[in-house]
Amino acid sequence: MSNQTPADLSRDTTLEQLTELFARQRQAYTADPMPSLQERLAQLKTLKALLLDHREAITQALDSDFTARAASETLVAEIMPCVEHIGYVCKRLRRWMRPSRRHVGLQFQPARAKVVYQPLGVVGIMVPFNYPLNLGIAPLIAALAAGNRVMLKMSEITPHVGALLRDVLRKGFDEDRVAVVTGDVEIARAFSALPFDHLLFTGSIPVGKHVMRAAADNLTPVTLELGGKSPAIIADDIPLDDIMDRLVFAKALNAGQTCVAPDYVLVPRAKLRPFLDGFKATFNRMYPKVSGNPDYTSVINRHSYERLQAWLKDAEAKGAQIERVTEEALDDGTHRMAPCLVTEVTDSMKIMQEELFGPILPVLPYDSVDDALAFVNARPRPLALYLFTYDKTLQERVTLRTHSGSMAINEALLQVGIDDLPFGGIGPSGMGQYHGPEGFQTFSKAKSVFTKGRLNSMKLLYPPYGKTLQKWILNWLLR
Repeated sequence: MSNQTPADLSRDTTLEQLTELFARQRQAYTADPMPSLQERLAQLKTLKALLLDHREAITQALDSDFTARAASETLVAEIMPCVEHIGYVCKRLRRWMRPSRRHVGLQFQPARAKVVYQPLGVVGIMVPFNYPLNLGIAPLIAALAAGNRVMLKMSEITPHVGALLRDVLRKGFDEDRVAVVTGDVEIARAFSALPFDHLLFTGSIPVGKHVMRAAADNLTPVTLELGGKSPAIIADDIPLDDIMDRLVFAKALNAGQTCVAPDYVLVPRAKLRPFLDGFKATFNRMYPKVSGNPDYTSVINRHSYERLQAWLKDAEAKGAQIERVTEEALDDGTHRMAPCLVTEVTDSMKIMQEELFGPILPVLPYDSVDDALAFVNARPRPLALYLFTYDKTLQERVTLRTHSGSMAINEALLQVGIDDLPFGGIGPSGMGQYHGPEGFQTFSKAKSVFTKGRLNSMKLLYPPYGKTLQKWILNWLLR
């Protein structure tokens, strides 16, 4: 259990405090609008030390919020990526901050041009429940690297982590630099309506639309990290034994509560039965039991658990076949849910209409690669797409003929952990991106600076027009 007490959890941010925090950060930014490289590096190193010093408390808090959260998953999928990303950013920040020289055309000479990267100001980050540390700290790293002040709104669904992170970050940062906001939906609405200089939201598509509407009233630019139904396409050439571990891990991690988890699988028709049997065997090898297994995470709460069960019933009532990977009776008092493989699915079923965000995996057979690609391309563009094949020609074809926020070939999930790759969606799965240099750029203003000296060659083109020399210059420039 977490070390947080009920009193700690009750100290949610009030509307008055929210407004006051924003005003303090705005004032602090105005007083110090361009932190030095050394200041930014010091902040990032402070953040790294806080995460490492409190990793056990973070693990316990997440376990409390999920009722059962695998400690190893917290280390591998939450704390480690943040620590690694801080190291990656610190090594490159000097280069990112350096103004970049740009070309000046002959007609504007003599002159110089450059781009200067300035902090935007006060950045808001709205954090989801599924990876509340990673999906709060990763954008915080980018925003601090860019020199901003930051406010994080933690999910009300994970109050232990929210309260802990609030107290932990206060040990290393004044609240006019980094502030953690906790509270219910009313606080979240008020947070999204603040006139931030940039707002990043990670969560569901419906809530993302509300956030974007609220931000529009202030003309606040937004980065939306949403989700959608990420497909996995298995080609006929690849042996199932080569890929089953990777797919099972990707779907079972955090009980499928991952925005880039495979949401459905397209498999050659002749391999449908071998795939189902192989998935079951692999899962049961990785997780010999589900009930009470400290390696397997539970669904976040009863509401989500009942939603998933209702969607299974809806599918079954409409003709789907459901195969549970284990017939074990789950009675450990948590919301642990064994994965379910679903076949004979149709678009009329909820499981094919909504992002699943849980341990349910529809498996659809296809007769040709063209059919599989047509199926994927007929649907909203997802946050991720997975292709399993050793055929280089097919790899290139799928890469160029599909759209998704990211893509992994012969792997799943891991593209998000590559520090140097941007992370972001497209269309219904989101807009904007962070991670890598793109994260620094997202939270920076690339300001163009054009400098002229004493000599003014442009006077040759000033009115009155029609002079002989002027005509010659224009003819030469328009050649």
